Amino acid sequence: MPLFVNRDQIFAHQVHLLEHKLRSKEERILELETENAILHLRLSECLGKLRQDQDDETKSLTSHQHQRNAQKITRTALAKLLPDVQAVKQDLSEVFAVYLRFATELEEQSKQLLEKVEHASCSLNGHHGDEIQNLQAHVAALERSLEEERERCRAERQGRRELHNTLVELRGNIRVHCRVRPVLPFDHVQPTSASGSGPASSEEVVSAVSDDTVMVNCIKTGIPAHNKMFEFERVHGPEDSHQVVFDEVKPLLTSLLDGYNVCIMAYGQTGSGKTHTMMGPWLLQERPGIQEVSQKEVQQGIIPEAAAELFRLISEKPAESYTVEVSVIEVHNNEAFDLLARDERGNATGQRRDVITTSSGTSEVVALTCEPVCSDSEVMQIVGSVLKLRAHCPTRIHDDSSRSHLIVTLTVSSKSPNAIALARRLQHAKVDMKRSLQKEWWSPRCRRANPAARQSSEELFASPASSPCPSPSLSPCPSPRPSISQAEFRTKLQLVDLAGSECVGMSGVSGSSLWEVSCINRSLSALSDVLGALAEQRPHIPYRNSKLTHLLQDAIGGDAKLLLMLCVSPTQRFVTESLQTLGLGTRARQVQKAPPRRRGNTLKVK
Repeated sequence: MPLFVNRDQIFAHQVHLLEHKLRSKEERILELETENAILHLRLSECLGKLRQDQDDETKSLTSHQHQRNAQKITRTALAKLLPDVQAVKQDLSEVFAVYLRFATELEEQSKQLLEKVEHASCSLNGHHGDEIQNLQAHVAALERSLEEERERCRAERQGRRELHNTLVELRGNIRVHCRVRPVLPFDHVQPTSASGSGPASSEEVVSAVSDDTVMVNCIKTGIPAHNKMFEFERVHGPEDSHQVVFDEVKPLLTSLLDGYNVCIMAYGQTGSGKTHTMMGPWLLQERPGIQEVSQKEVQQGIIPEAAAELFRLISEKPAESYTVEVSVIEVHNNEAFDLLARDERGNATGQRRDVITTSSGTSEVVALTCEPVCSDSEVMQIVGSVLKLRAHCPTRIHDDSSRSHLIVTLTVSSKSPNAIALARRLQHAKVDMKRSLQKEWWSPRCRRANPAARQSSEELFASPASSPCPSPSLSPCPSPRPSISQAEFRTKLQLVDLAGSECVGMSGVSGSSLWEVSCINRSLSALSDVLGALAEQRPHIPYRNSKLTHLLQDAIGGDAKLLLMLCVSPTQRFVTESLQTLGLGTRARQVQKAPPRRRGNTLKVK
């Protein structure tokens, strides 16, 4: 049987073998390419190291070359300086020789002078001893006389302080001053409703006829002209400078450091000069877009001058410790805003605050921000930084009218060393009284056992500001804690720049500004109502009708010394508003307040 061979199978087998060899060759090619790439990488690394080594060698050669050049330059410079150094050494040796010669001569002269002094002292002791003793006795007498004069000076200073406070109290707790501003360019603008037959709006009808009297010439069509006279504690004319105005305010700052609260308030219509009186030309320099101040006008308003005077008075009292804090409040749309409050980034934002009445009957602003200050420049820097937050709006009367009430408060905290001495005297008096009364009282804690002893103890610890319920510290039985802490009292200086009262028709405001004008006029009306209620001694005083009167409750009806600065315009255009301002000042003068009370309880030990 013949053998049959399938050629297709043979060809397929050969093809399979060839494909296997091809795959093996391709894998080998891949391996060789990988090895070739690795070798190329190693070659590049070696070339890089070689180049780096060459660069390092080049840099080292260059640095060595620079060092050699620097050394050559240094050697050359040293060679040039060597002769100068040798010359200086020679001069020093010569100077030292001269010094030795002078030292020897000085020592010899000193010995001769000492011998002469000893000889002179021996002669003085022998012949002029009585004269020296007389001179020493005379010096001692002069020192005793000087000490007596110092004691008299302290007594006179204390008496002057008491007389000053008595004078201010006799003048009245509410003092009313009036300032008539000069005629300004906007006074010549004729109102739209003015008739041609009426008097000119720029005619001056308000004038200061004396230091305490202001006259208003009331002119009306068809009615004979008549004059109205208003009397106040002080009247300033247009010619009076800021310094003259502040000189009348300055005595109140002395009362501030004597322990009395003080408030200075500027009242008047828009454009009458309230902000100019309170801030002065300093404000014009801080606000952009306002005309620059003349170089001759260097005087400041009441707020900068009061801050400077306060720190000047503090500097004259080195024996006492004072700290001053400033706070700024804005009353806008019958809401109180803390202008010193800051956000998370530290920027002043002006946050709304609530006004409450404490249990003692005083008003207090919740969470009010107070910044400590050490000079008047810091005060004005803080006030100037927040003035841009105050609401302003241009009107027909004034291009930069203030639409809110601004209250700048300087709080002075004082610790007097006299309080320590008084406390020691009190402690000794209490100990002595305890020893003298222990034998008579059947119980140390019983005050009813001996009425005579109780009466003497009440006289001993009498205080003009004592409360109906005696304090434990004033008990005749001393506390087991012998130490008495140093008393601290706080006084406030409130400087208020009120927003201007105005007529809507004259100011030309509209839209949202109408609400601002309404709030301003209502708050000023509330202030007038409070002054009227105080003048008539009504049983209820409407302090809470406005945030402004609620904030100033302690100053208006409390025991603070209040000065009301009336600012009026001189022209016929604003005569109605001027009469309203002067009428409010007249009502304020009729207010009979409680006598001012010093902060802190002053103890008297007999």
